[in-house]
This record gives sequence, C-alpha cells and structure tokens, in this order.
Amino acid sequence: MPNSSSNINEMIVIDGVDGAGKGVQTRLLHQSFVNEGLDTILTREPGGSPAAEDIRKLLVEGDPQKWDSLTELLLMYAARRSHLRDTIWPALEAGRWVISDRFADSSRAFQGIAGELGLDLVEQIHHLVVGDFDPGLVLILDIPETIALQRALDRGDGEDRFEKKGTDYHSKVRQAYRQIALGNPSQYRLIDANQSIEQVSNEIIQVINQQFNLSLETSYAG
Repeated sequence: MPNSSSNINEMIVIDGVDGAGKGVQTRLLHQSFVNEGLDTILTREPGGSPAAEDIRKLLVEGDPQKWDSLTELLLMYAARRSHLRDTIWPALEAGRWVISDRFADSSRAFQGIAGELGLDLVEQIHHLVVGDFDPGLVLILDIPETIALQRALDRGDGEDRFEKKGTDYHSKVRQAYRQIALGNPSQYRLIDANQSIEQVSNEIIQVINQQFNLSLETSYAG
C-alpha cells in the first residue's frame, strides 16, 4: 500500500459540489497526461472498481432520505476500500498516475460537515479504511451552489439522489469544501469553476505543472 511519503504517490483528485464540472475537467486532464506520453488512469468515486460501482448505484439513485448520513458514510468507505485495493493502489505501485473524479474529501464535505456527523467521526473511519495514504494534490472546483445544482439536475441521468437534497444542503457542501481547501494550502488548490471550460482547464494545468514540474498542455479543443 503506497503511503503519503512515497515517491510513487502521484494521485490527483478533482473534487467539489455536484455540477461543478469535475467529470469534464478530469477527462480533459487525463487526455493532457496521455498527450504527454504519461501512463495514467482515470477513475471516479463512488465507483472506480466493479464492486465499488455496485455500491455507487445504492448511493446516487433513489429517494434522498433512504439513507441517513452515517449509512452514506459507511457505504462510501466500503466503496472507497474496494477502489483503493483494486484500482488506485495497484496503479500507483506500477508507477502510473491516477486522476480521480472525487475522493475522501467528498465524505468530509457531504457526510462530515453538511451531513453533520462531524469530521472527527469521518477521520476515524478514514484512518481505519485508508490508513495514512493521501493524494498528491486535490483540486477543489468552487462554484456557486445554485449554478452547480442546476447544471447537475439538467443532466437528467438518474444519479440525482444528492441533488434532490436541495440548495441549503449544497450550500453547506460548498462551504465545507472551501473550509477543507483553505485549511491545507500545501495539498489543496481552490479553482474558480464559474468560468469557461477552457479557462478552468488552463488553470488546472498551470497548477499541476507547477506542483509536479511537468509541461502539460490543455487538451480542450472547443
């Protein structure tokens, strides 16, 4: 299992509220790595392995009240354990880069802060499941929750259980992400996602090139 001091710990996470543009930006970033000839995988949470994808359906579909925050947290970490064991850690051990749409900060923001379980409880479960592993960099896409929520609902893909929790809940989620990012500037970067896709992509590329001494170019083609 890679740890936070390992020189192969090259996992980059793009996280943030639903509808912030994480899917688009992780795909663009992955393509930038591929274009540079870097061996890279693209993954997501909840999901990222066959077992974790099964759990994803339980979490993101259906009535918003079918699980309470603690049940959500336990399901998230069951999926995360499979994701780490079956996908992330093997890729890192093989010297590959990992780009993930969401990771543990989603649990801190959604269940810990917005869901009012408290960060202490989340961290206890996190340490049990994840240990001392941390991504190399986490980019938080920050955007007004009203804009993000409308984007997410407009997708109409059926994975809208969290979106159905409403604007007040997602306002708490946004503020939670800001709190997390601003509290640890060495590992986190807050990205203004209320810009064009190209502008957000360019900002992400600049941050990653500086952080990892790379020379990536945006893959956005308009």
